[in-house]
Amino acid sequence: MDNEVSAGSGSTTVAGRLALGVTLLAFGLGTTGVIDGVAASDAVSVAHYVGGVALFLVGLLALRDRDGASGIGFTALGALWFTWAVAGHASADAAGLFLLLFALVALTLTLAGGDPLGQLAYGLLSLAMAVLAVAAFADSSALVKAGGWAAVASGAVAWYAATAAVAHWPTALPGRAAGRGVTATG
Repeated sequence: MDNEVSAGSGSTTVAGRLALGVTLLAFGLGTTGVIDGVAASDAVSVAHYVGGVALFLVGLLALRDRDGASGIGFTALGALWFTWAVAGHASADAAGLFLLLFALVALTLTLAGGDPLGQLAYGLLSLAMAVLAVAAFADSSALVKAGGWAAVASGAVAWYAATAAVAHWPTALPGRAAGRGVTATG
């Protein structure tokens, strides 16, 4: 496995990924209902302060450090988490629309490129928000749980990416030989 930590190893990126990971884990676990007595609404404080304020500030610091990809991603997601935390959605359709827009932002971040772990975290976030948007429009509790699990997976990947950067854990899978029968000695 490759132990190099190239993309996303700066301190602002690590802090941003930790904030995103913690927020997604709290939100996702609350949404799944897997922990008795814990709901998505219980993640509002985490989403407000960690996912909203802290992530937005980390994004501004990344922009100051000329890390455009992390800066744009973290400020955009910070603004969205802050809005989710403070907005009272008047209807399920309004919540669905917000989640759909959130999914589109995450999709943009996924397609923007970057390191594989960052793209995977954003891709799973996009999937989670899209599934949750459909769940809101369709009033489907099964889709809510599925979206929650996708958010948990995204949070776990974001957390791993941050931890891997500071702990020097592997961030890439080993490469495969060029062709059948090709060995390291040729």
